[in-house]
Amino acid sequence: MVKVNKSKQSSGKSHHSLNPDRPRNANESHLRDRSTIRRLLMYKNSHPIRNPDGKIIKAAPFQGKLSSGTVARVAPNQKWFGNTRTIAQNSLQKFQDEMQKTIQDPYKVVMKQTKLPITLLNERAKFQRVHILDTESFRDTFGKKSKRKRPRFKFEDLQTYASSVETRNENYDDSKDSNLIVEQDFREETPHAVMKKGQSKRIWNELYKVIDSSDVVVQVLDVRDPMGTRSKHIETYLRKEKPHKHLVFLLNKCDLVPTWVTQRWIATLSSEYPTMAFKASMKTPFGKGALINLLRQFSQLHTDKKQISVGFIGYPNVGKSSVINTLRAKKVCNVAPIAGETKVWQYITLMKKIYLIDCPGVVYPSGDTDTDIVLRGVVRVENIADPEDHIPTVLERVRKEYLRKAYKIIEWDDHIDFLTKLAQATGKLLKGGEPDINTVSKMVLNDWQRGKLPYFVWPPESEERQQRQQQRNLKKSQSKSKNPEVRQDLRKVDVDLEFEGDDIRSIDVNDSMDNLYNSDDDYNDDDETKNDDKMKNNDNQDDENDDNQDDENDDNQDDENDSDEEEKVEIAENFKRKKSTTKPSLPPVQKPVKKMTSKLKRRLERDEKSKKTGSNFYEELRKKTKKLHTNRFHVT
Repeated sequence: MVKVNKSKQSSGKSHHSLNPDRPRNANESHLRDRSTIRRLLMYKNSHPIRNPDGKIIKAAPFQGKLSSGTVARVAPNQKWFGNTRTIAQNSLQKFQDEMQKTIQDPYKVVMKQTKLPITLLNERAKFQRVHILDTESFRDTFGKKSKRKRPRFKFEDLQTYASSVETRNENYDDSKDSNLIVEQDFREETPHAVMKKGQSKRIWNELYKVIDSSDVVVQVLDVRDPMGTRSKHIETYLRKEKPHKHLVFLLNKCDLVPTWVTQRWIATLSSEYPTMAFKASMKTPFGKGALINLLRQFSQLHTDKKQISVGFIGYPNVGKSSVINTLRAKKVCNVAPIAGETKVWQYITLMKKIYLIDCPGVVYPSGDTDTDIVLRGVVRVENIADPEDHIPTVLERVRKEYLRKAYKIIEWDDHIDFLTKLAQATGKLLKGGEPDINTVSKMVLNDWQRGKLPYFVWPPESEERQQRQQQRNLKKSQSKSKNPEVRQDLRKVDVDLEFEGDDIRSIDVNDSMDNLYNSDDDYNDDDETKNDDKMKNNDNQDDENDDNQDDENDDNQDDENDSDEEEKVEIAENFKRKKSTTKPSLPPVQKPVKKMTSKLKRRLERDEKSKKTGSNFYEELRKKTKKLHTNRFHVT
């Protein structure tokens, strides 16, 4: 019996390149396979073959095999006979109004999208009506009475035309004519390449990667100059192109300004987006619990996702990586008090359902001066060519009292005199006793960027704020529902710098009492965070495991001394009781305590080690640190 090879869509030639069944050797691996031949034949036979009457004789490879004129049937389904979804005009108008209010309110989130074609509601705004018939009627344009053949003139006669020319000549102004070519005696200097840091295409690509990958975008701002470190371009992009992503403002470095300044800026920026105060610190953070609780609320909104991603964006040197390290309570991102430390984006796991994304600092070209760019921390000080040119602005923005306290200089005439006296005081001199102006200028700029010089931009005036607050109170009293707010007790912020004069003001106690959020007290450790704490504290667990192994090794050696250890513990407890009950005039009698073994020492150390449990963990840690700090400098 002879086996017949069945070939489909192949040429008649046996060795043709379009024949998938052609014979091939083992070494010929470059020949076309069957799928490639089928694709090429589809390109070649893309049109069907028809007869003179137009009927399809042979269908194209991508067409069906039914002949022309075959009656097709629709699959039977009960949905063809069901009711159609309808809606009234009033309901549609009500939905449109509610949708606009929800989209414009940053504190509201659309939980469930409708099945209606809501994009059709915006067509009227896109294509506005052109009033052609009001300008020219149909009769004047078409038909027997059309007047379009006649040329149009603005003036009926020559006299009217001449009078209009005279009027225009009298009102002509050379300075307002933009068509004139004016040769200027100067030209604008090309900005240095250093001043364009944070504007490269690579960094903007990193930013868009972070935005596309994030469900929540946190814009980190410097509380000393929030409006200067704010990127309106990114906010407009998120509002238009990514309206489904949540945007939050985070005012970092709140320990470098007075508390009332932070409170005013939060009240000002909260009208646009949710705003929070934060202090990035591994030991004494502020706002950590409130931020984690806010991220948990966002994760609960996205129940369809296993986890959400939170991207941190902003200007260079505003503390994005420090915020992530504070949330993790561990150094997971490289940080430095200079710009450009973060080069690429980085994924960090906060907990099982929340991921953090670190982004390099991005600067939108907004026409700022070189001094503004330097003082915002965008450029590294060592890369500045003429640092002394930016010192006059520093002397204007920082009060003289703070400069005298920082550099011990009483009076100065100008910035050169100030730098000269500072160089003589610090010993920064060149050959011949000449002051090293360049080095001293970099020292001052470094102190500015690292927060050693007290400075902040004043928030908006209080009159406007009081009027807005009164209006808000009236609206809140009239309306039953209140918008949720991110509430924090700003009285718990530990300000590191010392301020004087008008910079010291009391915060609004009523607002702070009403806005008590207990940001750190509400940070509870549930089952989810307990698993995450296990992941975060691997080092501590390893240490404890090592200690346990050591304890097991030492059990055989210390079994004989167990009774002695119990006696030592009882002696120590009795000594504490006697010390508390004795009078202060009489010296306490200390009983001789035997030397403690290594096993008991390790046990006591583990008991004294602070554990990350309890709702008031961060509050107690802040109190302990503050107490140690005061005892260190007030030893009698």
